[in-house]
Amino acid sequence: MLLSSGVAWMLTVVYFTAPAWSGMQIAAFVVAAVLFFRVGTFIHEIVHMPSTQMVWFKRAWNLLVGIPLLMPWIIYRNHTGHHNHTRFGTPADGEYLPLASSPLIETLKYMVQAPLLPLFMLVRFGVLGPLSWLHSGLREWVLTRASAAVSNPYYSQRFPKRDEAHLRTVEALCFVYLAVIAALLWQEAISAWHFLMGYSLLAFTLGLNWFRNLAAHRYGNDGSRMTMSEQVADSINITGQTWLTVALFPVGLRYHALHHMFPALPYHRMGEAHRRLMAGLPADSPYRVANRNSFFAAVAQLWRSASQTSPQHSSMRAWSRGAGRS
Repeated sequence: MLLSSGVAWMLTVVYFTAPAWSGMQIAAFVVAAVLFFRVGTFIHEIVHMPSTQMVWFKRAWNLLVGIPLLMPWIIYRNHTGHHNHTRFGTPADGEYLPLASSPLIETLKYMVQAPLLPLFMLVRFGVLGPLSWLHSGLREWVLTRASAAVSNPYYSQRFPKRDEAHLRTVEALCFVYLAVIAALLWQEAISAWHFLMGYSLLAFTLGLNWFRNLAAHRYGNDGSRMTMSEQVADSINITGQTWLTVALFPVGLRYHALHHMFPALPYHRMGEAHRRLMAGLPADSPYRVANRNSFFAAVAQLWRSASQTSPQHSSMRAWSRGAGRS
């Protein structure tokens, strides 16, 4: 984590100082974003840790990437609900949309949100967060609708009361960070162009995870509760060892079906666990159905399924009816 984040920040300096549109600047932009993304994926490991475990690691992660990328790990606390067997694949799951069982336009709507993710975070931490400290009604709305890292826009679950003090602390840190940037812009110490450069780097970084998420599940459920076997079969393992798999699926993210079977399994043990399961499970095991050779194979299957789904048979209607509320 320290090495990747350190190199990412050094490349960020290169990105801001290299000649505009030069090969050096473009290379620094891409590699810095990939490294920030890879360090950022540790947020997944963090939320699976007990609250008292590796506290200083969590604080270091927030300092190095969580606050600068406006993604403090506590707002991903909702991820534990994704592993709730009664919520997975339903409108109450913040990380699930029925993209494969809805028309293709829903997948396209999902994809075009990627460049807007930094804007959402800027408004959340720069405007709504501090204003909500002064208004209880707005605060309740922010805690219910704008305090979870989700891909399901219909998700509406209140932020846990036990973590509100932690949330307020990181909100304050993010606000101070944004206030410093605003002051530098006001004093013309940095230009609007520099701000747009930073926005672009953040959008690309967050976008990498946004698109990677398309290969986490098959996204074919209609909103009804799923059995454990169905949940495993709906999840995806990326088994091919391509350069894209190495870049986009660090810390065991390539074994997503395995992770849903054993959420507490450390990422560095997943490769061996997968090999043992493949050697010992019967040929008709749902786990074998979860394997895909590459990211593109998984996304292509989703794309084909969505292309064949008519608006009349869209599963997204179960989500848009507000069923994501607790």
